[in-house]
Amino acid sequence: MQVAYGVALAVSSIACVTDLRNRRIPNVLTFGAALAAVAFHGVASGWNGVVLASAGWALGVALFFLPFALGGLGAGDVKLLGALGAWCGPGPAVWLALYTGIAGGVLALGVALQRGYLRTALKNMWLLFMHWRVAGLRPLGEVSLSGGESPRLAYAVPILIGTAMMIWLQ
Repeated sequence: MQVAYGVALAVSSIACVTDLRNRRIPNVLTFGAALAAVAFHGVASGWNGVVLASAGWALGVALFFLPFALGGLGAGDVKLLGALGAWCGPGPAVWLALYTGIAGGVLALGVALQRGYLRTALKNMWLLFMHWRVAGLRPLGEVSLSGGESPRLAYAVPILIGTAMMIWLQ
């Protein structure tokens, strides 16, 4: 598992650099890493490895799909968590998503405080929760990634922190 965790840390580090520089996580990185994980685990553990890597990918994608569908995450973030789930497996993918969410919340709070945006962010969260209460779980354009004027957080940074935390706490 040490090799798989090392590769996951390397992939999340590369994604962090590209997300900070270009605000994008390249498909060649996410899909390439996922395919390499399936191949690696297949060679290392046979069909059981292929199944576990595929399950880790599917669970990683599933865990971030709802925030993506609601306009809170980019597609690259979803694909990155899937790739990391393929390397680490389905159980660690859950922990990775949890630690990433915590890191993302802390970093978002820090960015909001630094930019003087905290009051607006809290108002937007209230607006979003009220929208969901009335209209159901649907995107709200003015507070989504595509429609909002809020400061942006390169989410590969919390994913890298979540990856490191998951590995450290295993």
